[in-house]
Amino acid sequence: MLKFIKKNNVKRKYTMHTRLFLYIVLILLPFISFGSKVEVRTTPKGYQLIKDGVPFYIKGAGGTENLKKLKAYGGNSIRTWGVDANTDQILSDAKKYDLMVCFGIWIGQERQGFDYSNKQALEAQLEMVRSTVRKYKNDPSILIWGIGNEMDLNYTNFDVWKHMEEVCKIVKEEDPNHPTMIVTAGLDVAEIKLIQQYTPSLDILGINTYGNISYIKDAMDMYGWEKPYIIAEWGPYGWWEVAQTSWGAAIEETSSQKAVTYQKSMYSIQSDSSKCLGSYVFLWGQKQETTSTWFSLFTEEGEETEVMDVMIKGWTGKDPKNKAPSIKNFHLQKKEAKDNITIEKGREIEAFVTIHDPDGDHIYYQWQIIPESTDKKTGGDKERAPQPLMGIFKKSDTQKNTVHFSIHRSGEYRLFLFAKDGYGNVATGNIPFKIK
Repeated sequence: MLKFIKKNNVKRKYTMHTRLFLYIVLILLPFISFGSKVEVRTTPKGYQLIKDGVPFYIKGAGGTENLKKLKAYGGNSIRTWGVDANTDQILSDAKKYDLMVCFGIWIGQERQGFDYSNKQALEAQLEMVRSTVRKYKNDPSILIWGIGNEMDLNYTNFDVWKHMEEVCKIVKEEDPNHPTMIVTAGLDVAEIKLIQQYTPSLDILGINTYGNISYIKDAMDMYGWEKPYIIAEWGPYGWWEVAQTSWGAAIEETSSQKAVTYQKSMYSIQSDSSKCLGSYVFLWGQKQETTSTWFSLFTEEGEETEVMDVMIKGWTGKDPKNKAPSIKNFHLQKKEAKDNITIEKGREIEAFVTIHDPDGDHIYYQWQIIPESTDKKTGGDKERAPQPLMGIFKKSDTQKNTVHFSIHRSGEYRLFLFAKDGYGNVATGNIPFKIK
């Protein structure tokens, strides 16, 4: 009898403690972060990214701004390039908008002075990678580890790929729940062979490629790449790919021409369902790189071009409610950008453009003359933006698709046009020209 009472009391005490523990857990549960489980799975149709047991196809963008819009437009992931003071806030914002993160860990680049024969530098980099993964691996927004970006750009020391094998192994030791991706600048067969030989632990190949990317699928098969890949950056034809004026100014596509390029690229990406796990369009934000509009999906004022219409349709299957205006017949002195336009200083200059708005919205024309950039760099390094000349255009020119102006200082310039519909949409274009 006494024995029975003792057992019963223990049972009651245990039950009470259990209930108290469960009560505390329930209170704290909303504040506890549980990492996601992501893996690359082989299926009869090819490779598939699986997040927490569910297929996940990446409809992503490179950048950390305007995340609410990214979600609303059908995107599901962002790509970052490295850790900085904003990383924790970015992860918090991603969680808020239910976006997964390709978490970038910046790896030293030879062209920026990193020495892949320096053992101390390599050890320090490995320790940085380990501590970064250890700190962030349980964040629920982590999708994959984006290890480095274009370490192969203008490099000569192929030991980088041996080091990347060590990096991949450390990431996997610390976090077996998220795949690794290394990102290269473009694609060539020699690099594929080097990665296959020296970095076998890599899960996914990331490729930064611009302009016509329809070659990627066939190139992957031809080069013998047997693992999955992600288009880690893509967009318009890059400044290194296009024609130039006789004085070396790269000729940028108009927003309408870019929209055609993006449409073709989107089709190419989505057509490879066997190896391609998705993509990250570049850039979900605004930056100066040769010009202020070259890669930016937003203008400095936050407006969107036809390119965004393409992205929305590609991600959701539906057109936006209000479409961006289109641009054609953009001429300076009745010539196009490719015509090496040279004008005497002080002479009257005529600019003309045809803008069509599919919704019939009234167009506001913002004309600008901007000196050619003198701070052009490679690899996306930060550049200083030149400022527009003041006093060139009249207020009434905002209502005109034909304007007249003059410039009284010799130099290299670009005529910029931002044709706005009043609903956050814009058509853009620029023409390089020279004043002598």
